[in-house]
Order: sequence, then structure tokens, then C-alpha cells
Amino acid sequence: MRRQLQCKEECLNGEFVRVGPNPKFPPVAGYHWVVSGPSIWLGAGLDRFDGDGMIHGLRIKDGRATYVSRYVRTSRLKQEEFFGGAKFMKVRLFVLLVVPLRPQRLRVLLSVFHIGDLKGLFGLFMVNMQMLRAKLKVLDVSYGTGTANTALIYHHGKLLALSEADKPYVLRVLEDGDLQTLGMLDYDKRLAHSFTAHPKVDPFTEEMFTFGYSHSPPYVTYRVISKDGFMHDPVPITIPAPVMMHDFAITENYAIFMDLPLYFRPKEMVKEKKVLFSFDSTKKARFGILPRYAKNESLIKWFELPNCFIFHNANAWEDGDEVVLISCRLENPDLDMVGGAVKEHLENFLNQLYEMRFNMKTGLASQRQLSASAVDFPRINENYTTRYEA
Repeated sequence: MRRQLQCKEECLNGEFVRVGPNPKFPPVAGYHWVVSGPSIWLGAGLDRFDGDGMIHGLRIKDGRATYVSRYVRTSRLKQEEFFGGAKFMKVRLFVLLVVPLRPQRLRVLLSVFHIGDLKGLFGLFMVNMQMLRAKLKVLDVSYGTGTANTALIYHHGKLLALSEADKPYVLRVLEDGDLQTLGMLDYDKRLAHSFTAHPKVDPFTEEMFTFGYSHSPPYVTYRVISKDGFMHDPVPITIPAPVMMHDFAITENYAIFMDLPLYFRPKEMVKEKKVLFSFDSTKKARFGILPRYAKNESLIKWFELPNCFIFHNANAWEDGDEVVLISCRLENPDLDMVGGAVKEHLENFLNQLYEMRFNMKTGLASQRQLSASAVDFPRINENYTTRYEA
């Protein structure tokens, strides 16, 4: 889609680009809804989680604005275009289902599922159906199964479209404002695991820091990418069990990992008809702080705070002996509430902005609430990433 608008006054030249989900074909097993933003918590509106990644560009040049929208040309989308309909299940989280099936085969195949689809015997049926399609070569999962619909980041001259179940896709912004997909980025085959949708670029060093999480060891893998685009060797991070780890943070000298008690529990999915991830309110929230250029995990320090879950962080920095993390904290999340029909009231999904402090000398941690209202999807001026002040 392309449209042109006339600017009445002199405009800056440039292009604003965003990405979001927009299914090209009616999805398998329905659609998933999620609540986002303070007004939406009150039922004022809804935002969609799933769907093929669509990039939107607003180009302003010489007093004229041009809008364009294009799908990210993922391997998944190309295959579904060939078939003329949806063949993959919904993608949101990287999963590995350890049920009476061979794990070595599932490690790749099950990255195509959404937690909302994997409930009870129906979830088990959909797992087997997806495996059969891949085994019969109906679907090709060798080039990834992600939608590239979650976030954009710019690093080393490349604009990347991201989803945490897959590797990044490189986009090109043309002179006329149009948008193209160049292909998947694997950093010269050095990237062999999933890539978070929320990597961090340090504006002072121009390096990018990222991680991937899995449901087979190592559960977390940390990576540093130089300002020249070279991906350094992986640093496995040991945690006791597979969890959902959607975001992390960096400071000038550290990387912060969140081992939060939203556990991957496939047996409960089948036996108790729950979603694949369930929150354990008896466990503490653990935060691991690692020197960000560490070659292994030996120097990581772990801190505990009252149990919670965090989808998104706002920023982190160092204050004397303390590492400070600003996060959108969520108590007792129940993913069953958003795995199916839309609910008018989701009191158990009340995110609040918190400041968390970790003392690197004493090993003590503390937290304080910064907001009473629901807060999530925080944004800051990225010139302040890793710092309290630029």
C-alpha cells in the first residue's frame, strides 16, 4: 500500500518505520489477543499479538509525506503464500515440548507454536500435526518459522525485524521510502539459536548485546555483537529450569538476566489443560548480573526479590556499588487469561513500574514501586541506554 500526503509547512527529511503483526491468512486455531496500555486495561481497545510481521514506513521528503506498508518476507510467509493459506501455527514464543515424542526432533519443529494453542490434548494433537507436516516436507523449517513482527532495531547499518522465536530479518529502506526484505541474518553462521526481540545497543560503544532462550540446555545464551557487526562467541547462562525470558537489560559494565518463575511445564499442559507456561508463586524472582564482556558465566552474581514476572524493562544503569533496573513488574500472571477469549477485566495483569537495586558489594537487593497505574511497553530516549544521564 502506498499513499502520498502534501505537507503544508517545510518538513524534516527522513523516514519513520515501525513493525507489527498483521496476518495475511486466517490463522490456524484462531487468533490471539493481548491487552496493552493503560487505557486498554480498562477495555478501551485491544492489540493483537500474532500475525505476520508488517512494516509501516512514513517517508517525509521535500514537503511531501509518503506512506507504505509491506510484509516482512519471512520463510514462513513465503511458504504460506505458496499454499494460499495458513499452514504454520501461531508464533510468539520459542518452545520445546518434552512429551512422548523424540526431543531431538522437536527442538526445531516446536519453535512454531504459540502458548495459547498448546493446551490439553488439542495442544498435543497440534504438535503431532506440525511434526507430520515437516517430516513429509510439506513445510520447510530449516530457514526458521518466525514472523518478525515484534520489534525493530538498527545496528551496523542494518535495520532488523525481530521476533524471539527466530533469527533477525534485514530490511532495506529505499530512497523513495519503499521497504524491502533482504533476508535472514545469521552473522556468518555464528548465530545458531533464537534471538530476543529486545536486544540492546549501547549508544556510547555502538555494540549490540542480545540473548536467546530455549527449553533445552543451555536455557539462556548471551551474545555480544561488535560495532562492526561481528558476533562474538556464545556465553551459556545456567539457570535451574526453562523459563520465559522475554527481555533483559545492560548497563555500562553489566548485563542483567531475569530468571523469573514463569516455567515451561508441558506435563501440566496435557494433564491439567493449562497453557505451556505456568507461574509458580512459591518461587523467588532471580536476577543475574554478569560483566558484559565476560567470556563465561563464572562471574555472574545472582540476587533474589519477591516473585514476579517482567515482560519489558525500561532502562538500567550503575549508581555507585549498585546496579539499578527500571522494569514493568507483574504479580501472579495467569496466561490462561489471555490464551483464549477476550476478558473485560484482567486484574491479574496489572503491570506497575518498579525500581530495583542490586548491591554488587553486599549482595543485597531492594525494590520500590514508582507507579500505581498499569504500565508496560516502556520507551526511553535511546541516547540514555545504560546511563542515568547522557
